[in-house]
Amino acid sequence: MQLRCGLEPRPLAALAVVLVGAAVFAAAHFWSARPEPVRAPDRVAEAAAVQDGGPGAPKALPSLTPGPDAGARTGTAPGGQIVVDVSGKVRRPGIQYLPAGSRVADALRAAGGVRAGTDVSALNRARVLTDGEQVAVGLPAAPPPAGGTGAGGGAPGQPGPAAPVSLGTATVEQLETLPGVGPVLAQHIVDYRTEHGGYRSVDELREVNGIGDRRFADIRPLVRP
Repeated sequence: MQLRCGLEPRPLAALAVVLVGAAVFAAAHFWSARPEPVRAPDRVAEAAAVQDGGPGAPKALPSLTPGPDAGARTGTAPGGQIVVDVSGKVRRPGIQYLPAGSRVADALRAAGGVRAGTDVSALNRARVLTDGEQVAVGLPAAPPPAGGTGAGGGAPGQPGPAAPVSLGTATVEQLETLPGVGPVLAQHIVDYRTEHGGYRSVDELREVNGIGDRRFADIRPLVRP
């Protein structure tokens, strides 16, 4: 090249340096401009693994089922619960908490049983209880009508069945002796009598607040207008 171009050694060396520098710059530029793989962020990778069900997917959490106390905390326990007042001749009189659908016999067992010698023949122990009612055990029966031997027509000298409770004259305490009637419901019966001037028929009990079909069926044979 020195002979063809007539260049001196010094300019030729400078030109060689320039060419080498240009080649190095071109190679560096090409290398920096090449495509490189980019790693996805961790959250994106985790989301993709969850969708694909891959090994990076977190395990599904077991379904949560309410424990046995969940219904009690919300007020809606499975099967429900009723509160009854067992009074009279039982070993532990007082408030009893029983499962819904319990019967009078269950309430007596919860109260420790009936005291020895107590006559429970007039108590329907198979009757289904309702919330808020009172179960009276061994209370004295109302006296039979004057001059009669009772509705059953028993022999003279033998006590007949208890007389029906008069809805027109009974006190709150007397009404509480009826099955399923507590202090509040007894007061409702008296209030209805006061507002309407008495009871013309037993069927009017259906109009008293708190008396449904089942309770009316239990009370009806035991009362009169």
